[in-house]
Amino acid sequence: MTIKVVAISGSIRSGSYNSGLLRAAIEVAEDCLQGIEVEFVEISHLPMLNTDLEGPGTFPHDVEAFRKKILEADSILFASPEYNYSVSAPLKNAIDWAGRPPNVWGDKAAAIVSAGGGFGGGRSHYHLRQIGIYIDLHFINKPEFFLNVFQPPAKFDNDGNLTDAATKEKLKEVLLALQAFSLRLKESLYGVPDKDSTFYCYSGNLVRCYFRPEFSAAV
Repeated sequence: MTIKVVAISGSIRSGSYNSGLLRAAIEVAEDCLQGIEVEFVEISHLPMLNTDLEGPGTFPHDVEAFRKKILEADSILFASPEYNYSVSAPLKNAIDWAGRPPNVWGDKAAAIVSAGGGFGGGRSHYHLRQIGIYIDLHFINKPEFFLNVFQPPAKFDNDGNLTDAATKEKLKEVLLALQAFSLRLKESLYGVPDKDSTFYCYSGNLVRCYFRPEFSAAV
């Protein structure tokens, strides 16, 4: 089966190195890997979280579309810049919208990459992992990926596109680990999934339920 990965960048600036990592991950998946598809999903257009914007079981149009993308994904790839030892405001806002009841993050595999100065955004990983506990995301532990973009050799071009071959290889390792963990998680939760699936609400999470031909009920 093909693992569908939604890629989300916590940086919304043009020329973002973190967004550049995700563009490179998409290229790596297309050129070098089988059984995995990576789609970049934009978050800059999401309104700031405000429950006054919610109706009975409804959300603003852009939020609904974003939540649908998350719900239909098998796993999530975050590119998380570090601000004040934590995640960025746009990323936290997106996480909170998709975590509104019913939570659509639940029981998905996830991985984190980051780019920046110093620790390469690594401290943001710790807070993102803490957030993931409550919304039932399951992060891979290794390989860890945080890139100091200011150490030579140059890693990106002037447009924020990743050019360093060694870094692309590390991205490939992250994608392979995420793919393998996603498959193990699905088998653990549902058995080996078939093409047929539906969604149901379980413990506050809206999750995908797979059907196997030998059973008439979900596993």
